[in-house]
Amino acid sequence: MTPNDAELNERVLRLKQERKAVILAHNYQIAEVQDIADFVGDSLELSQSAAKTDAEVIVFCGVHFMAETASILCPDKKVLLPDKNAGCPMANMITGEELRRKKAEMPGAAVVCYVNSLAEVKAESDICCTSANAVKIVQSLDSDDILFIPDQYLGHWVASKTNRKLTLWPGFCPTHVKIRPEDIMAVKKEHPAAKVVVHPECRPEVTAIADEVMGTGGMCRFARQTEATELIIGTEIGILHRLSKENPGKKFFPASKRAVCPNMKLITLEKVLWALEDMATEVKVPEAIRLNAKAAVDKMLEVGMGQPPDMSRRVAL
Repeated sequence: MTPNDAELNERVLRLKQERKAVILAHNYQIAEVQDIADFVGDSLELSQSAAKTDAEVIVFCGVHFMAETASILCPDKKVLLPDKNAGCPMANMITGEELRRKKAEMPGAAVVCYVNSLAEVKAESDICCTSANAVKIVQSLDSDDILFIPDQYLGHWVASKTNRKLTLWPGFCPTHVKIRPEDIMAVKKEHPAAKVVVHPECRPEVTAIADEVMGTGGMCRFARQTEATELIIGTEIGILHRLSKENPGKKFFPASKRAVCPNMKLITLEKVLWALEDMATEVKVPEAIRLNAKAAVDKMLEVGMGQPPDMSRRVAL
């Protein structure tokens, strides 16, 4: 760390204390941002961690829908996104209005919404899911008519694991679709003993050749627990920093060096500092949307606790 970096770190930490703030960093953030964060993880677990703190301010180093999720779960806290342009292309592939039109075409269908979505979309959905629990969520539903949004590739993987017929919204993650089977096979040729672990947002032909398919939280747990000392990681390359840091005796190789999310790389240490200095940019979800979106998240958590989801709770928008 250079003297300038050390000074910048010190300024961020000092101002964080003054603002009574907590810094959250997604697994895909640049190394310096991950290293200064109080919590590093996936979007939902970060928001849940923040909700348990006594912090008054959340600096969310991720993309816009993640800051919205923090606002949904932590309405009493001020949520800041250090770069207002950090959006998610997949989340933007469906709007609340588009979902309402699709629901009109499929009356009675249960809408399962991946958490990587806008708050207004969550608010129009019956239940949320993460990449880790999507299979369990779909299995918990009685409906034979299920609309899965917005990621078609996660939906395809869930359908293959549940034997349920899902109507899939044609959304996708532009970063994960860059990972190709031939990329993985090339890395596997160089490291034949390595386990292949890929994200379910990858194309079906990629998940089909993987040893394990799981979200970023699952990847971190798997890396700690597996006896394998070499792993090929099929997701955004930012996670390799955390994996290497937490598992110094193991080696991690990106499935594709092209798997870089430019929006995830927009946030820098300087922008974290500026966010704390200016208390900007604030992300606040309107209350009616927040309540409906939270209901969809809460139903997901009920399934995680072994309870059938109560699909009735909604407020008028």
